[in-house]
Amino acid sequence: MELLYVSAIAEGFGTTIRHLFERKVTQQYPESEPNLPPHYRGVHRLNRDDQGRVKCVACYLCATACPAHCIDIVAAPSPWPDREKYPEVFVIDELRCIYCGMCEEACPVDAIELTTLYDLTGYTREEMLFDKEKLLSVFDRTVEFPGEGVRTQRGRLGPASKAAHKEDSGD
Repeated sequence: MELLYVSAIAEGFGTTIRHLFERKVTQQYPESEPNLPPHYRGVHRLNRDDQGRVKCVACYLCATACPAHCIDIVAAPSPWPDREKYPEVFVIDELRCIYCGMCEEACPVDAIELTTLYDLTGYTREEMLFDKEKLLSVFDRTVEFPGEGVRTQRGRLGPASKAAHKEDSGD
């Protein structure tokens, strides 16, 4: 029975010693930007339609699909004739979110989207609650600089994955 413990301890020491001599990799962020995978999921954004209005129709499908329950929506009657309701309040708790992309997949009108923006910081918990205005400002930022931050658009892979695809194919 004691031999089982000795072999387990020896195996643990072997793992420790192997990790001591492996090559260590340190990223020098923020001096050099990290090399993110093409399907990286970062900060959320709410998309606008052609008229500059929030695209969301407050159907609650994203909040229902979210396994972390980090999306809160309060619907109101829409002031526009082309939809029944819109989100009066739309809040995502970025600290609770697990960035799985289920909200993006569930949305029938492509209103919510995950970007490749990764520099998500805040001093307080309240700063990490992204309300509708903050989510729309992420949209405005990523539309202003289209190569920065857009991962997908209407179900297709966006510029980040195209750049990675070009590197793989040698174009």
